[in-house]
Amino acid sequence: MLMAIGKFAGPLLMRIYYLHGGKSNWLGAWLLTAGFPILIIPIAISYMRARAREQAGRLLVTKWLFGASAILGLLLGLDSYLYSFGLSYLPVSVSSLLGSSQLAFTAIFAYIVVKHKFTHYSINAVVLMTFGSLILGFHMNGDKPSGESKGKYILGFFMTIGGAALHGFLMPALEFTYLKAGKAITFDLVLQVQFLISMFATLICSIPMIINKNFQDISKEAAEFGLGETKYYTINSSHCIAVPSNIQQAFAVIFLKEVFNSEKGMALVMCLWGFASYLYGEYQKPTKKNRPIS
Repeated sequence: MLMAIGKFAGPLLMRIYYLHGGKSNWLGAWLLTAGFPILIIPIAISYMRARAREQAGRLLVTKWLFGASAILGLLLGLDSYLYSFGLSYLPVSVSSLLGSSQLAFTAIFAYIVVKHKFTHYSINAVVLMTFGSLILGFHMNGDKPSGESKGKYILGFFMTIGGAALHGFLMPALEFTYLKAGKAITFDLVLQVQFLISMFATLICSIPMIINKNFQDISKEAAEFGLGETKYYTINSSHCIAVPSNIQQAFAVIFLKEVFNSEKGMALVMCLWGFASYLYGEYQKPTKKNRPIS
């Protein structure tokens, strides 16, 4: 339920933050992973259950997993910054469409990193999502927010594409990490690795915030926020559950009054078509493996 709320509301709230006076891209990136301490709850529950079964609760993360988690956390922190930066210049409807192209990048990097074979379904998904992004790129003039330069809009466009590409790399890289770990992939292990990745991502984002004195500026930014100080803190605290989703276009049009033109509609259809094609291809894989040989 919380994930569903975050999928729809998170990017909208972040865009509202920028529209009404928010300026810190690193703060937006920091908030995307700063909710990682919540993982302590399921980790603690798992530990107590292990103790109740008279099994010693233990740290499952090896040195390899710890080091890999640190690297993945660094990349996740950079990815969060790219996403936050892009959303500061792009409408949510454009940003979410571009962000959905991460599935195409995932298919490409899965082939390179963990040797997942391409199927005609995954190729179809890559082509469709690529064309969807190109449509938005060639028709960006009519959707540029008022008062924003074309240069900033283009920069936000490519930063979002870069964030989608990096996020597409992170998924196969995480799978590669598990393959090289030499351990059974259990729920407890996944929780501990996810905690470490998010922790390192938050630490990475904290460094430039400390250098730029963004933490000290929060109270000043809140006081000058267009919707008021209380809503400033409410919006920012909500970012901790924010993740991208294709459904955001409709919410952006309804709540932020963004224009949904024919180019966006065509790009959305291509992204959804590519997404459905990719999922169907993944669904078909076990079917083919289990089919008896005649």
